[in-house]
Amino acid sequence: MPIVPEVPAHGGTQDDDRGAVRTDGPLFRDEAPQHQGGRPPQPRSYDPRQQQPQPYAAQPHAYDTRHPGGPYGIPAQPQPYEIPQHQHQHDQQPQSPSRSHPQPYEAPQPRPYDTPQTPPAHRTASQNPEPMPDAPQPAPAPQKKSAGRDLGAAIGVGLGLGVVIVASLFIVKAVFVGVIAVAVVVGLWELTSRLQERKEIKAPLVPLAVGGAAMVVAGYVRDAEGAWVAMALTTLAVLVWRMTQPPEGYLRDVTAGVFAAFYVPFLATFVAMMLTADDGPYRVLTFLILTVVSDTGAYAVGWRFGKHKLAPRISPGKTREGLFGAVAFAMAAGALCMQFLIDDGAWWQGLLLGLAVAASATLGDLGESMIKRDLGIKDMGTLLPGHGGIMDRLDSLLPTAPIAWLLLVAFVGSA
Repeated sequence: MPIVPEVPAHGGTQDDDRGAVRTDGPLFRDEAPQHQGGRPPQPRSYDPRQQQPQPYAAQPHAYDTRHPGGPYGIPAQPQPYEIPQHQHQHDQQPQSPSRSHPQPYEAPQPRPYDTPQTPPAHRTASQNPEPMPDAPQPAPAPQKKSAGRDLGAAIGVGLGLGVVIVASLFIVKAVFVGVIAVAVVVGLWELTSRLQERKEIKAPLVPLAVGGAAMVVAGYVRDAEGAWVAMALTTLAVLVWRMTQPPEGYLRDVTAGVFAAFYVPFLATFVAMMLTADDGPYRVLTFLILTVVSDTGAYAVGWRFGKHKLAPRISPGKTREGLFGAVAFAMAAGALCMQFLIDDGAWWQGLLLGLAVAASATLGDLGESMIKRDLGIKDMGTLLPGHGGIMDRLDSLLPTAPIAWLLLVAFVGSA
């Protein structure tokens, strides 16, 4: 028969199962038994005094405040006392007296993160009501188009230059040749200065200025032959002048010098060559009028009706509508000038001349815009208020000069 251990007398100092928590068995059904000292618990013998009915102890709820740390880090809240119906009598385990009495019902307390809801009638007036989706919104104020320059200064400077040019053109031809030479020298200075500032290209200015002025005079005196000879000598002078400096960047500097010599003074010699004819002043005046009218028509029509960009990567301000305006204005002015200013000229010749001038002036403007974009500048200089520099006024005149000279010679001859 099994051995029955001695039972201590009631009220002794030994451990008793009554009024104490069992340490050798699981407290809850889902708790694994803990073995102390690595030894499994010994089987207990039958004791009638230990089979006293124990009061019912509720199982701990997930939100029991006695078990901190609820799900998702939310503090546990007390729940109403409920007796589970699915548990059986044999599943109940003896609990300590501290856990045997159910907790009284307590109403759930507001959580820290809960925002009290205020009835709509008691909301404060500080809340701004959101506009209705279909509420009409005020239309933005239309932006006024801007010319981008001081229009008053530009008109004043343009009129002043026109008076000087016309006066020198019809009084003494040699004075007008001097005006061309001065404009060439100033244009070369602006171009070489911007090249050195932005790209560190040192095109020699001294041989370019001397050779450029000589080129204009040679074109007026010796016509095209003198212009080509002066161009060749200016190129040679640029090559030799650059040899006095270190060889680093020699090819880059002389290439820029030859380009500057061709772009500014050589193209300007065609204006001096137009002046050599008997009606030379009127030919030059026709050339100037058509170029200015073309630029004005492009500006006026493009500013008023321009919507489609002509070359946005080169000159964002130019539009196709502006190009049509330039062509229309230049053709109309060309027909009038050829009919009334040029000897033996015809109006239909003026239409062709105006079309060619509008195309060459636009390409010349785009060409200089390409140079300025590469240099990262807006204007070549600040000498002329409202216009920029001299080169900003010569950009459309220089490429147009050989076109106008060639067509005038083809239409009415060179006499």
